[in-house]
Amino acid sequence: MISVSDDSPPSTGGLPVELLRLLSDPLRARIVRLLAGEALCTCHLVEETGASQTNVSNHLRLLREAGVVTTEPCGRYTYYVLRADVLHRLAATLSDLAADAERNTRNRRPCP
Repeated sequence: MISVSDDSPPSTGGLPVELLRLLSDPLRARIVRLLAGEALCTCHLVEETGASQTNVSNHLRLLREAGVVTTEPCGRYTYYVLRADVLHRLAATLSDLAADAERNTRNRRPCP
């Protein structure tokens, strides 16, 4: 599972690089956007995105393994649900970064 916490490597300054990379894919970003509106199954996502069932399933697997979505079985279908808590933690991390940038706009390291 990809974490939005202090587990990020020191070289990334605490930024959840793997999660940002995961969400940067256009199709995954579209899937996340659609799931923000409602729980959907693969067939709905195929219809909405125009991507193949295999492609959508592979992207959903990555999102599930990263903990961004969870699954809810419903008869023969599996619905995918976006985990808002993961996005809230990501937003808080980015908000903290923006606040640091605002506080430190006048800080400059002297050149050698």
